[in-house]
Amino acid sequence: MSNKQKALYILLMGLAVVLGMSIGQLLNFDHQTEMGLTGSKKDKINNLLRYIDEEYVDTIQTDSIVDVVIQDILKNLDPHSVYIPKKQVAEADEELEGHFTGIGVLFQQYRDTFTVIRPLENSPAKKAGLKAMDRILMVDKDTVYGNQIDINQLSKKIKGHPGTPITLTVYRKSSDSIFKLKIIRNAIPLVSVPAHFMLNDSLGFIKISTFAANTYDEFHQAVKDLKTKGMTALILDLRDNTGGLLKQADLIADEFLPNGKLIFFTKDQKGHIKKVMATARGDFEKGQVYVLINENSASASEIVTGALQDNDKATVVGRRSYGKGLVQREISLSDGSKVRLTTARYYTPTGRSIQRPYKKGHKQEYEQAFKNRRYNGELYYKDSIPIVDSLKYTTPKGKVVYGGGGIIPDIFVPLKYDDYITKYAYLNRFLSDFITDYLDKHLDSLQHYTPEEFIADKHIADDLYQSFKTKHTHNRHVKHKLNTKKSKSHLKRLMKALLARDLYGTNVYYQILMQDDPMLQKIISSKDTVDVK
Repeated sequence: MSNKQKALYILLMGLAVVLGMSIGQLLNFDHQTEMGLTGSKKDKINNLLRYIDEEYVDTIQTDSIVDVVIQDILKNLDPHSVYIPKKQVAEADEELEGHFTGIGVLFQQYRDTFTVIRPLENSPAKKAGLKAMDRILMVDKDTVYGNQIDINQLSKKIKGHPGTPITLTVYRKSSDSIFKLKIIRNAIPLVSVPAHFMLNDSLGFIKISTFAANTYDEFHQAVKDLKTKGMTALILDLRDNTGGLLKQADLIADEFLPNGKLIFFTKDQKGHIKKVMATARGDFEKGQVYVLINENSASASEIVTGALQDNDKATVVGRRSYGKGLVQREISLSDGSKVRLTTARYYTPTGRSIQRPYKKGHKQEYEQAFKNRRYNGELYYKDSIPIVDSLKYTTPKGKVVYGGGGIIPDIFVPLKYDDYITKYAYLNRFLSDFITDYLDKHLDSLQHYTPEEFIADKHIADDLYQSFKTKHTHNRHVKHKLNTKKSKSHLKRLMKALLARDLYGTNVYYQILMQDDPMLQKIISSKDTVDVK
């Protein structure tokens, strides 16, 4: 650290002390006087920033000083209070709002050119005539091929305000032609329920990937659709769902619970308790429910899981969830940045907190404790999950559940040592280009398949596997991953699922991927039901 940096750091720490006493001044609360702020405190901060701006020996951006100070303050709180700089707010808001403004196209950098994988249904891109495997050469007057920009830069160029035009220069291989397409940007939904389908005549499957503003509407429509197809039991997949909007979790849990049942409650620093109760509405109050969770299921996912487990509504299957039981309030700051500040803890209906233990200011230690799960055995053995006897609770029907850090499943399913998502992590960088290359060569013949025909055809997976093996025949690392019968089976299914995603979307992708899923197989083998399609 240079002398200049040291001096600046000392200055920042001094400023942090001042700001720490009056952080409310930085927040857009309607009633700031209730935060105990006085005019002298405001003047002290403003004067110090003005002196730095006007008289400090070196040129300093005071905005960046404030950013550093706010981040340092939050680091000394809990591990989930975070600062979002102004330049990152739009992206963060997109995830929760459930939409962005663009043209609605999935693309990938293929060799040195960005290639359209699939225009989304009813999107501006599809309506304008953009097709799968079209190459994007220019965006307006900017050249975008030849490794001149990365995929994030291209995304920023394509996004914009609703109703504004964008002109793409496109190369189409099938006609060997270059042409321009003018496309009008519009709101594009970010799907948070990427898959719902029937596993057999009575068992349905719904995947929720996040809890955004549109999640409940998507989920409600999925339930209605599956019920018309005969669903009387449901598998709700919340694996790898890290949470989102609390209200959406409340609405979804309400679909399963009868009027008057407690969904969760929160408690703030003053001990004020706010209860969230189920209402009379609910489309699946009588059906059998299984909830799938894993170590990455967090926050809103844990609220839904805990509510259904504590009310004896669902059987929870999988591995212990992440353990985030803190509620954040999003607060806009005057410069357009935001703070997500922890304002309460939430508790499941039996009264258990699922927040993992933490020490204030020790976020790195907190994150390392989560990573250690892979090494302490709990991802592989049920008896390695830490249980605190003093945090034992009992559901109305007598089932024992535990607090103290995450939701512990009723039925444990270990992470397999040969789990294909983990095992083929090394192969992923090869698979992406391979699938795009295969699609480019076989697009015409593949387009003759319906989704149902594609799922049923076993020869596609065989051809994909053989082509991949031939392409990488001289790569000893890849060959090593392909040398067992189980590896071959898993990889064939994964490649077929990836190809299906590019052709038809995520619903068909999950239908194929779930065919040998250990958690689904555990449920199916434990009840009288036919095999997964």
